[in-house]
Amino acid sequence: MLSAEHRAIVKATVPLLESGGEALTTHFYNKMLAEYPEVRPMFNQAHQADGAQPRALANGVLMYARHIDELEKLGGLVGQIINKHVALNIQPEHYPIVGGCLLQSIREVLGPEIATDAVIDAWAAAYQQLADLLIGLEEGIYSERENATGGWRGTRRFVVQRKVVESDEITSFYLVPEDGGALLDFQPGQYIGLRVVIDGVETRRNYSLSAAANGREYRISVKREPGGVVSEYLHAHVQAGDALDLYPPAGDFSLEHNEKPLVLISGGVGITPTLAMLNAALSSGATRPVHFIHAARHGGVHAFRDAVEELAAKHPQLQRFYCYENERDGDQAAHGIGFVDEKLLDQWLPTNRDVDVYFLGPKPFMRAMKRHLKALGVPEAQSRYEFFGPASALD
Repeated sequence: MLSAEHRAIVKATVPLLESGGEALTTHFYNKMLAEYPEVRPMFNQAHQADGAQPRALANGVLMYARHIDELEKLGGLVGQIINKHVALNIQPEHYPIVGGCLLQSIREVLGPEIATDAVIDAWAAAYQQLADLLIGLEEGIYSERENATGGWRGTRRFVVQRKVVESDEITSFYLVPEDGGALLDFQPGQYIGLRVVIDGVETRRNYSLSAAANGREYRISVKREPGGVVSEYLHAHVQAGDALDLYPPAGDFSLEHNEKPLVLISGGVGITPTLAMLNAALSSGATRPVHFIHAARHGGVHAFRDAVEELAAKHPQLQRFYCYENERDGDQAAHGIGFVDEKLLDQWLPTNRDVDVYFLGPKPFMRAMKRHLKALGVPEAQSRYEFFGPASALD
């Protein structure tokens, strides 16, 4: 039970988390992944190496400590966490492992003079409160997915029906249930969890669903990352006819249907969820204006350009704009060269800035988009984004 004394102690640790939270969470991850190899499949080692995962956890722990009295102020952070957990099939038995390692790390990093028994007791109670909250919310999603038409819990075997090269870097995989059963519906913008065993090592990843739900198949479109364990495996070794284990679709970043003009902005492989949104928005039969903006390094890595052009030919309410960092000889012409800056966005956005915007891409790209959209008068509440990796702040 989290007492008033516990809350006061946790809030008193906020300055320590502000100055040393990342050191604490880095120590925590090193400890947990070394001592509990069973949880390694849930974590992308690249995010450990570049510090993204420790930074994201440090931010989450800090936000929780700041708002321990008013958890509703955590806003969308809780939704992001539970959906990532569900897509990776995090279970209640994983929480004591995390809690134990976190408390040990607090003691070891802060030292006994700061991390007294009272501080450890307070954080133990705070962690248990958070764990109970997340476990309950996650079980609600697991149960909903399991009992929905075409739904399931845990892994389900899917067969790669087709493998299609989309660009120099991105390949699509069309996946159908091996059991021939019904297929769980999903919202455009959501993702699936993938479980693979490579050289005897289990690994899990999340991939956006890159086509709107059709009741027959799922499509993921994967960028081949240099040194990426799973993306390299999918590109080089997985072929049509092979089987993969999937967890049900999850994610709280999804298209909202209304009459406001829709703006979809993507950079690089960030195009994958916006494609599903684009197809869903146009297939509804509505005449909602859609502005589709995509940035790529050059034409060779611009995936799905022909598909978007075909949609534009059929749907006059769709306007599309492409920006290449460098336009090469032989590339189809782009609408802008360099980076998507405020000037280009001003030209490409609807004149009335009462629009719904969804943007995804590399973090520097997203940070720029958020800044430009705010400067151009797009309401912040109507400017939505999601991270491919660990959740973190753009500000």
